[in-house]
Amino acid sequence: MATCDVCGEYENLPYQCNRCGRTFCADHRLPENHNCPGLAEWDDPGGVFDSGFDGSVEAGGAGSAGGSGSGSFAGVTGRVKRRIDRETNTGGLVSYFRGNATYTILLAIWVTFLAQLVVFWGVSPALHDQLFVLRADALGNVWTWVTAVLSHSPVGLYHIIGNSVVLFFFGPLVERAVGSKRFTAFFFLSGIIAGLGHILFAIGMGATSTGVLGASGAGFAILGVLTVWRPNMQVLLFFVVPMKIKYLTWGIALVSAVLVVQSVQAGGAGSAGNIAHLAHLIGFAIGLAFGKRNEGLARSAGGMGGISMGGARGPRGPGGPGGPGGRF
Repeated sequence: MATCDVCGEYENLPYQCNRCGRTFCADHRLPENHNCPGLAEWDDPGGVFDSGFDGSVEAGGAGSAGGSGSGSFAGVTGRVKRRIDRETNTGGLVSYFRGNATYTILLAIWVTFLAQLVVFWGVSPALHDQLFVLRADALGNVWTWVTAVLSHSPVGLYHIIGNSVVLFFFGPLVERAVGSKRFTAFFFLSGIIAGLGHILFAIGMGATSTGVLGASGAGFAILGVLTVWRPNMQVLLFFVVPMKIKYLTWGIALVSAVLVVQSVQAGGAGSAGNIAHLAHLIGFAIGLAFGKRNEGLARSAGGMGGISMGGARGPRGPGGPGGPGGRF
């Protein structure tokens, strides 16, 4: 049972729109009955009701004009084009990813991780670093600004599992409030800025061989947003210990700040135990600022499928670990 994001009524059989990701009752389940961004993207005049006959008609026409060979080629081309149009429009394969940026990013993270394993263990660690690690001595490899956000340590599972749990449980709460496009931009920009911030600080400290990778900075940005929007939301530390999210996030931030100071005092560059704590702090700060700036969007989302402002008593939030992450 869930409540409709439009009218707030409880619904035993709720419907989740594949385009915007929000939850609706029977009266508002159709896209035209709620403010769905999918309607603005509709560009499929024939794909949904396409009978498939036009392919043979095109083929016949082409055959009579230029021979059976060209007609056959035109027919195949037409069928391929219609197939692509069908799968990329409403109801097609791509529709499963519309409004689900969180899970699409999560899939990209695991696909990247598999590629990392192949390169690191099957080719060479040096090539792996060149492709996937944002390094202080190779800032010119601009592709690593993005790939480093999706990449994780290839010598263990804790890093990627921890970040995946944060993204899986908390990402949809932010995405449903701000929209998939804005969430995607927020995720990658916060991850890139957190990584670059750590690297630039390391360069300033003379640690020119430092490298970072992982979605921890973006993950902490997501937690920062929810710390502003729902500070009293109940979460489970390590899936066991219940606590309010504000205590979890500010506690981790405090520990990270202490470790950064200790690292600097010891001549380091903001890292401790192979974890880039400075990047975590930068991501968290970005999330706090983003959450404060977009409080209106959170209020308009409302309901069980959105964000309840102020952390008032309400439904229990998702469980999650207490600050996963790690970087080279």
